[in-house]
Amino acid sequence: MASKKSKPTRDTIVSMYMNYRLENNEKPKSVYQFAKTNGFDETEFYSFFGNLESAEKEVFKIFLEKTVELIQKDTNYETYDMKSKMLSFYFTFFEILSANRSYVVLSLKEESNQLKNLMQLSSLRSNFKKYISEIISDEIRIKNEKFQDFQKKAIQETAWIQLLITMKFWLNDESPAFEKTDIYIEKSVSLSFELMNTAPLDSLIDFGKFIFKEKIQTL
Repeated sequence: MASKKSKPTRDTIVSMYMNYRLENNEKPKSVYQFAKTNGFDETEFYSFFGNLESAEKEVFKIFLEKTVELIQKDTNYETYDMKSKMLSFYFTFFEILSANRSYVVLSLKEESNQLKNLMQLSSLRSNFKKYISEIISDEIRIKNEKFQDFQKKAIQETAWIQLLITMKFWLNDESPAFEKTDIYIEKSVSLSFELMNTAPLDSLIDFGKFIFKEKIQTL
């Protein structure tokens, strides 16, 4: 008797999608073709995703989920201040990116229109901003006595822009084991917290806008 075929999960479908992209150097033409190639029913795909673009966006969201899962396994994590949590996040996240570098480079450098490349990061963006809101420390709130919702959003947006710029640096890093990216992370995270502790929030917002204008267009 033939063994019962196991149903694909969200993670296995995303893994299949990544493998398809890498092995064929192109996106699947349709959900039907993708499902047939990987030996499962089209309806099983739709139980998790509405279309192929949704599966594509899930890749980077899963990278973030795995990152948070790993760093929270550290028994000392909850005692870290915000800066230490950010460093832990960055180093772990970029280890995961490095383990999947071929896919990340292919997907983020595929389109000449950079905005199209960034669209697949929309789920990463929303979940990263949620993570940032969760780790904003009481220390930061105390230093800004009138800490309000718009200030939280400013920190989230600045952190998101910084993450994108770091990804840009990593994409172009040709050093062994991407050691230059590690140095960049250390310096940029330290600088961002120095600014947060000394600069008025309006200045931080202006700084974030400047970085976005000057740098993110070249991602």
